[in-house]
Amino acid sequence: MTRNYLAEETSPYLLQHKDNPVHWRPWGEAALDAARDSGKPILLSVGYAACHWCHVMAHESFEDETIAGIMNDLFINIKVDREERPDIDVIYQAALQMLGEQGGWPLTIFLNDAGEPFWGGTYFPPTPRFGRPAFTDVLKGIAGVYRDDPERVRNNATALTEGLKRLGQSESGGDIPAARVNMIAERLVREIDPVHGGIGGAPKFPQPSFLEQLWRAYKRTGQKTYADAVLLSVTQMCQGGIYDHLRGGLARYSTDERWLAPHFEKMLYDNAQLVDLLALLWQETRNPLYAQRVAETIDWVLGDMTDAEGAFYSSLDADSEGEEGKFCVWSEAEIDTALGPDATLFKKYYNVSAGGNWEGHNILNRLHNIEPADDEIEDILATCRRTLLAIREARIQPGKDDKVLADWNGLMIAALVNAGAAFGRQDWIDAGARAFAFVHDRMTLDGRLRHAWRAGKLNHPATLDDYAAMCRAALALFEICGDPAYRAAATAWLDIVERHYADTTGGGYFLAADDTPGLITRTKSAADNAVPSGNGMLTAVFARLYYLTGDKTYLDRAQGIVAAFSGELDRNVFPLSTLLNANDLMRNAVQIVIAGAPDAEDTQALRRAVTDVCLPNRILTVLPPNTELPATHPAHGKGQKAGTATAYVCQGMICSPPLTDAGDLRTDLATR
Repeated sequence: MTRNYLAEETSPYLLQHKDNPVHWRPWGEAALDAARDSGKPILLSVGYAACHWCHVMAHESFEDETIAGIMNDLFINIKVDREERPDIDVIYQAALQMLGEQGGWPLTIFLNDAGEPFWGGTYFPPTPRFGRPAFTDVLKGIAGVYRDDPERVRNNATALTEGLKRLGQSESGGDIPAARVNMIAERLVREIDPVHGGIGGAPKFPQPSFLEQLWRAYKRTGQKTYADAVLLSVTQMCQGGIYDHLRGGLARYSTDERWLAPHFEKMLYDNAQLVDLLALLWQETRNPLYAQRVAETIDWVLGDMTDAEGAFYSSLDADSEGEEGKFCVWSEAEIDTALGPDATLFKKYYNVSAGGNWEGHNILNRLHNIEPADDEIEDILATCRRTLLAIREARIQPGKDDKVLADWNGLMIAALVNAGAAFGRQDWIDAGARAFAFVHDRMTLDGRLRHAWRAGKLNHPATLDDYAAMCRAALALFEICGDPAYRAAATAWLDIVERHYADTTGGGYFLAADDTPGLITRTKSAADNAVPSGNGMLTAVFARLYYLTGDKTYLDRAQGIVAAFSGELDRNVFPLSTLLNANDLMRNAVQIVIAGAPDAEDTQALRRAVTDVCLPNRILTVLPPNTELPATHPAHGKGQKAGTATAYVCQGMICSPPLTDAGDLRTDLATR
């Protein structure tokens, strides 16, 4: 007898559905075989553990015996965690968009027994509302068409599948010259909301790669317009309700244009990118707000989102007790009771009122008090936050998705290393190194990375994003820690990428490996989504390795990715920030060589001078005595002066005079 098979899975999202009366199956050949044997179409439902509307549809429909009975009678039902299988999700999200629908989660899409889509949507209510048909009517209608009009289904499936094959093609266009990069930045900065920051209106996403692109434009050109746009956006986020003022960390997006009301789930990837960006901005501005937000967010990640072996969990849910945001919001009476005589001051600074600022409740924020108060007031507010946090911790906690994803961990590892170097926090660097060891050692099977780990079990083939993010993390650790094992790990992974992911015909790299089973097509893109694009990250990895090793093969590969996707700029420049940032690194690297014993005090002083300065295109090499740079390196043949650690700063083939004083090095770098 058919049953629900999800209890055998490890994904927290799939396990949320293990007790549904729906006869859910995980994605795989067994599910496709069941469809072929039964003659039924497939209902594919894709979501993730922290998704609010996924929970709503689950409660309304998948937990309902009557609706589940219809699903079981008419369909083979497959559940997919989009975070575990981004290679599947991207295909069927694209199919939905080809049908003229806006993508999103939950994704509800109908397939034939070959896995080819023929119709779909996102959330469907149990009864008609929100302008959407009832889910039961959709189920019966789709099953009827599948049974009675197979030619129509076949035509739809053929057309969509042919369209999906184009997802493996890219629009080439040669290199991207500096003038065009600057023109793109001029175009993009006009999209920044001049009042609240961020792009456009509601909903509003953090878009850290986009903001980094504008920051790089500021560093290249010196035009203050770019810096103002970035600093406005980031400051508003840091002080808005999208930021968790009690425990740290940023929510996935704001439902309004002011950054007040978040969609309350907190994702590892958002916070990794936030830490990276804030650390970069702090190096330039020394804004104490940015330092505070970096420290708070890392404290949350290391305290609440870290496995006992050092790897990082994926997300916190938006819901608790079945209500979105219930864990995070406050009434005025709760604040008054908790804080006593300090309540009036706290309410003033954190926008707390009797009527609330969101659906009758209060989301803590400082949008009306962006600037810090004096030290005495800030100390009182900090004490109040600690009091409220202790009370909040006693509430029923939102669900935690404790699976470990290689690509998201790679993002957080690099962020910890970069922030640790900037702020002089060796403990953050050590935490990054520990997580790296977990992914490198525990998430490898038969010499190849896997994408997901949970409860001692590895799952699913690695994607390009996994390799790209982990290579990026490896090189961050190599530059800061100097251990050649990190660089060796990156180069070994890149050999696998070349064998299994490269598009040898059209250039660039596919998201899925050539031996990933069960996919009706392989996609290839340089567009950023919630995470930076794998092709964009890989471009930066290749460029960095070229500068570190002098091996022109890496430069050729970086240039090859840019050429494979640069034609996309003629259609849409918005999602290509990571690729453009990597192109900037490739063209404008600032190579800093410190010749000296790695652990010597004078070497460390020069290293601190380097990490003290905002240099988005920094390539750092510490050259121990009796070692040489590649012959192609502009500082080849240079070394210590008078037995003292000595730095050289090179752009193109021109290097600075030897610098032995940390202050002189810092002064030189500040002009770059």
